[in-house]
Amino acid sequence: METGDDIVRVRQSTLIGLNREARSLPLLSNSVKAQMGGGHLSAFRGRGMEYHESRPYQPGDDIRTIDWRVTARSGRTHTKVHREERERPVLLWLDLSRSMFFGTQTCFKSVLASKLAALLAWSSVQHGDRVGYLVFSEQQHSESRPARGKRTVLNFIQQLVAHPAWERDADADADPGTALKALMRLRQVTRPGSLLVLFSDFRFVDADCRKQLVELARHNDVILLHTYDPFERDLPNAGLCRVADAAGSVDIDTSDRRTREQYRERYDRHQQALESLCRELGLYLIDIATDDDWLPELKTGLGLQGR
Repeated sequence: METGDDIVRVRQSTLIGLNREARSLPLLSNSVKAQMGGGHLSAFRGRGMEYHESRPYQPGDDIRTIDWRVTARSGRTHTKVHREERERPVLLWLDLSRSMFFGTQTCFKSVLASKLAALLAWSSVQHGDRVGYLVFSEQQHSESRPARGKRTVLNFIQQLVAHPAWERDADADADPGTALKALMRLRQVTRPGSLLVLFSDFRFVDADCRKQLVELARHNDVILLHTYDPFERDLPNAGLCRVADAAGSVDIDTSDRRTREQYRERYDRHQQALESLCRELGLYLIDIATDDDWLPELKTGLGLQGR
């Protein structure tokens, strides 16, 4: 019997069924114009370049493409020739750490992120790209290098729904460096010219994580798909509320106007920091709330709505 309710735990059948929606989301450089840093629309760079051959250096060649090994072996300067890859690697980086298991409307952030990741996985293989993934939490790290075909997506879905993070072990240590380690690993497995989609609430971003994002964005398209719950943005005027997660609980008097204002200001600072980071590094940013009609929101964020 299948576990999951698509509220606090995602169902495998739901993720598999998203293959029908994926054809309306072509992640191609000539189709997508996503929001860069919450501002203007910018097209993806497109597919990567792969090594083809080395030939003698000619005047006008970029010295950065010199093949030093062949040059040393032959005694004559050679340059590398590259050609566009027929398939672009798409890597899905999914955060299942503690803060993602929160939700007051519709579903947990982790469930929303899982649906979005599965949808883009289906879209990638249906439109000729190779898809890989890196799913992480405090308990476990799962990954697979980019590959083609339906079987690749089904394996991703199987690994995702079976991840131990869904069990929410309250005794598991919350490692503040979990996301940083996952970003470092993403750098190690990413080839230039890839499309990287990061699904998270991005509460972890600090100076060290920023350094990793700088390097990832240098030769790749990077989308930050920011998932959040409406309660994280605005407190309802509902009196005394208790907010709890695996680490504990806290009581908040939401009837106090100043408390609500300070709460919103805190969210705004986080959002502005994300937008500033994306503008500075050339990252794409898409914000989707747990109570949004998320498929149209995703299409809007990718500049595909109405096409």
